[in-house]
Amino acid sequence: MSTLPPIRIATRSSRLALWQAHHVEELLHAAAPDREVSIVHVSTLGDRDKSEPLHSLGTFGVFTREVQKVVLDGQADIAVHSLKDLPTEPVPGLSLAAVPQRGAAHDALLFPESTRTADANWEQIPTGATVGTGSLRRRAQLAHVRPDVNFDAARGNVETRIRKLDEGQFDALVLAAAGLERLGLSERIDCELQPPLMLGAVGQGALGIECRSGDDPLRELLSQISDPQTQRAVTAERTLLSELRGGCHAPIGATTSYESGRLHLQAVVLSVDGAQRLHAADSAEDPVELGRTLAEQLRSHGADEMIAAAKA
Repeated sequence: MSTLPPIRIATRSSRLALWQAHHVEELLHAAAPDREVSIVHVSTLGDRDKSEPLHSLGTFGVFTREVQKVVLDGQADIAVHSLKDLPTEPVPGLSLAAVPQRGAAHDALLFPESTRTADANWEQIPTGATVGTGSLRRRAQLAHVRPDVNFDAARGNVETRIRKLDEGQFDALVLAAAGLERLGLSERIDCELQPPLMLGAVGQGALGIECRSGDDPLRELLSQISDPQTQRAVTAERTLLSELRGGCHAPIGATTSYESGRLHLQAVVLSVDGAQRLHAADSAEDPVELGRTLAEQLRSHGADEMIAAAKA
């Protein structure tokens, strides 16, 4: 038995967040079998306020601030986040020490249980239908191809949103494919919303693990559970978002892939109503350079004005 203290993981308490924390726990056990790991439950602003649209709760850290504070205060040793919720602005005293292998980075469309068909797709959403999503990114991209549908904020955990869908609050629902897969709900996916129709959020499908900046032994351990390809990809995406100063809730989508050994990044910025859509794509070996290059391309075509309007 190790004489080192247990590693305490700070996490939100939703079933999905706990899945993520226990997944990291398993990775840590594989890297350091003798090390004990425990879970510290944290309530965040995004968890407590389930009625307001997420973008109205503030630009930064709706689901992360309180989890980070627990680590900074020494009540836990690492914080596990959905990386798409983690602001790109660094928090003094914390380091993003690991990004494990990524899950699905795209979104999924769900229909009510009573109306599901074997060959469902996004074109089958009825004219005037209400689509459940609180994400400006999802709304804008879907409105770009379906300006005839309406949107209503879908708050609550994954199971709650699906229940509201089946009860008739929405005619369709958009959720992250990774969350559905991790909760064993893949069978509820009626249509995969893949690029170019819809690009995922920056960091979607990936986990971000933070620890205190000065904890070098723990940072070394966490580096062993980080996936280099995923880390390069999300670095490019997060650099793009940081350069655009978009925050976690702006109508910005991004997706990465590897082509002939080079990292390829494409991104979109949209107006809130989806009427305007800017697209840029490029590839490079250096992820930071790639993110900056693509951000500059988008800014040269008016991205700053569109993002400012979305924030307003």
